[in-house]
Amino acid sequence: METKKDNSLQQVGYVLQQLLYRSPEMDLEAALKECSTALGLFLNNRFSDALALLKPWKSQSMYHAMGYSSILVMQAGMTFEPKDMDAAMAVSYNKENYNHILYTEELIVLLQKAMLTFLDESIIGFIKGGMRIRNSYQIYNVTNEMEKQKSTHIHFRGGVNMGIGSFNLMLSLLPSKVLRLMEFLGFSGDREMGLSELRKGAASNSLRSILSTLTLLMFHLYITVILGTGEGNLTEAEALLEPYIEKFPNGALILFYIARIALLKGNFSFAQEKFLACIATQQEWRQIHHLCYWELMWAYSFEQNWREAYRYADLLCKESKWSQATYTFQKAAILSMLPEEEVTKLGENVVELFRQVDGLRLRIAGKSIPTEKFAANKAKRYSSSNPVKLVVPALEMMYVWNGFTVVGKRPELTKSILTTLEEAEELLRDDPNPSEYHLDDQCVVQLLKGLCLRQLGHLVQAELCFNHVISSEKDIKHDNYLVPFTMYELGLLHKQKGDINTAITVIENVKMNYKDYQMESRLHFRIHAALNTMGSFSAKLPPSRTPA
Repeated sequence: METKKDNSLQQVGYVLQQLLYRSPEMDLEAALKECSTALGLFLNNRFSDALALLKPWKSQSMYHAMGYSSILVMQAGMTFEPKDMDAAMAVSYNKENYNHILYTEELIVLLQKAMLTFLDESIIGFIKGGMRIRNSYQIYNVTNEMEKQKSTHIHFRGGVNMGIGSFNLMLSLLPSKVLRLMEFLGFSGDREMGLSELRKGAASNSLRSILSTLTLLMFHLYITVILGTGEGNLTEAEALLEPYIEKFPNGALILFYIARIALLKGNFSFAQEKFLACIATQQEWRQIHHLCYWELMWAYSFEQNWREAYRYADLLCKESKWSQATYTFQKAAILSMLPEEEVTKLGENVVELFRQVDGLRLRIAGKSIPTEKFAANKAKRYSSSNPVKLVVPALEMMYVWNGFTVVGKRPELTKSILTTLEEAEELLRDDPNPSEYHLDDQCVVQLLKGLCLRQLGHLVQAELCFNHVISSEKDIKHDNYLVPFTMYELGLLHKQKGDINTAITVIENVKMNYKDYQMESRLHFRIHAALNTMGSFSAKLPPSRTPA
């Protein structure tokens, strides 16, 4: 008597066979050849040509549908516009005849879409994403077993690597409070398994190799930087890019990631050169330009070249729809670092820019984006008739995006930022008419000053700065994120000293005893990543398992 699992394997195998050989005009060999051509077009910046080649067969060929939807998903990932995300999700095969195998490819889209919820950083967002991909993941388990029983095509195997790898890697990033809920639903993520599967997929020379490669690059160069401890595996990222650099030296995506790696290594001038080259290489996808503007804004901010940083913040405000509240706040924050006479020459009004921030905020499913909410709260002090200036807003936002771990690669630039903070500290100390924000501003400066000192190896002085913030907890009125974030940084300082037990104790204290503060979810991601690096968190979790 056949088991339920055997039936599933046979059913998926039959549907796959029917799908691949549906049309004598587009058999498996022809489909793979045409999709490979489309991939080459895409990586050579011919995005419309790639879509045009794939579109006629997207309803009949699994690989055409995969390629077409993947390009649309990448576009959605750069715009974050609902219409682009819906367009990517709408691409599917004939569901009536191919419902089972549909899930195998649809999971790639669903996984990529679920990754976008990291920007939301909310528990609800992750649970929704998890529920949507649960059923699809079952098919990957089935196809994984099928792969063991018969020799199937390398391209199909690459899809399984990509799906299982992305799923496990994504879930492994979740903070403990979210992970507990996900485990209740039958989910658990194994990071090493996820990385291993994606590495196999990237090395497989299949059509999906690029998807596994891009997922690994996103993990090393963005997710671990923004939501982790700030340290990605740049050596692996460079190795992953190397074969694509040889084949597509002028590809916009390739140039972009070359520049991003250089930025994270502290090679800001080279990064700026490559981002500009990326912009110049194509005009079709303006969204890639916007990504470059964002990176260039930070590259110049790390150097405290505020005039050039302003230039790119201004371009984002004028051209990109992704987060006007964030861009406007960032533009105003950068202008705040310039002398007032220079701001006047630029024709800008900092107060008016800050006043616009709250009205530009987006709502996604009725929820605010955490970074926009943070920016709006900071900008509130400009709403009164007598606005109180933010003290070092561009440097504070640099911290929000974990930029101090990047600029820390350049001691001379870290010292320059420290000098700026010491000047701000002196101005606050000598202020004859302190406002209600005075203590909060002092604590912002002490947190950032402590970060610089820690990066420079002056651990005793850094600890004094952090303790100054923590001891002011009862008197802080507005910036309720300061104490929990500072305690987290103090924990990392203890780790740097080699006192792992104290580091774990301090960071666990933040996780257990602080809640309802600004950017709480973002800190929980960083806490989860930090405890993992110290070997405490993984030891407390039950053994990993795949979804039931």
